[in-house]
Amino acid sequence: MQFMIVEHFKPGKTREIYTRAGTRGRMIPDGLHFVNSWVSENLTTCYQVMETNDINLLHDWISHWNDLVDFEIIPVISSSAARQIALDPGEQ
Repeated sequence: MQFMIVEHFKPGKTREIYTRAGTRGRMIPDGLHFVNSWVSENLTTCYQVMETNDINLLHDWISHWNDLVDFEIIPVISSSAARQIALDPGEQ
């Protein structure tokens, strides 16, 4: 399953976030896969896609960062999967 993770950097913590990432890495547990990420130009928000079949792994990963970042976890599907669901006659 894929998740869009929206990371809201806590005020004044951007440098510390990047320092920790540089020294400790992403600290992603086995079974949780990083797909890609994008950061807002003002360096306050990160949007990333993660994959896992165990949402508890997301919470484990977040526990390494929640002193610096507030998180939103949004389950997502591809646009093509959404189209198939939306056009399924059983959905109407």
